[in-house]
Amino acid sequence: MKHEVIQQAAQDFWDKRAEQRGKQADDGKAGGEARANGHIAGFENAVRDIFIACDLSESDVRTGRPYLPGYYRVRKSWDLVVIYKEVLIAAFEFKSQVGSVGKNFNNRFEEALGSATDLSVAQDMNKPFGAVRPWLGYVFVLEETEETEKQNREAHALFKTDPAFEGMSYTQRYQEMISRFVGKNVYDLGWFVTTQKAEDGTVTYKEPLQTATGYALRAAIEGRVKHVKAMLGER
Repeated sequence: MKHEVIQQAAQDFWDKRAEQRGKQADDGKAGGEARANGHIAGFENAVRDIFIACDLSESDVRTGRPYLPGYYRVRKSWDLVVIYKEVLIAAFEFKSQVGSVGKNFNNRFEEALGSATDLSVAQDMNKPFGAVRPWLGYVFVLEETEETEKQNREAHALFKTDPAFEGMSYTQRYQEMISRFVGKNVYDLGWFVTTQKAEDGTVTYKEPLQTATGYALRAAIEGRVKHVKAMLGER
């Protein structure tokens, strides 16, 4: 994925948050701009465009939080779903975190794990997607702050925790979370972006996890679409 595309998505992220915050009676202090979810649309559109560039039609790529079946619950809405000739090519979750990272890290983790697990078990038990296993993607955008980059955070539990997490910053914990999701086939691919907006309004971004960049995401999507089309007998 080109730098210009990601930069624009990051710019849209901050512009939309500011716009949504301005519409809140409390100036966004209760997090209304995040709940509106429109701030992540630039990243969603960037992924959508990759699928369309793979010779899929716009109608094949469903947004607007379409529902897919679950096992522990009847259904779950996803942010982006791609269906080609009745085959589920992909389902994506798009999440973000701006501020209060310490309070919300576990919520983000539990949401991500629950969504993927529910869909995977539904396929194992009921085969709603037929012979082609679901292919899941997780996109996460994190505001880069002093809090997210602070290392040597202590983690206490009643029993010994995984030493791999010792000293990790929140940014590193998110990277480890996505790496483990993909490594254990909870999700098939990820995209992790950190971004910040300076006082002068300048927006920047980073992709600190080499295995979860926009470039790697594009290559994986192209491969998935080719694979599904090949299984359908297309050349």
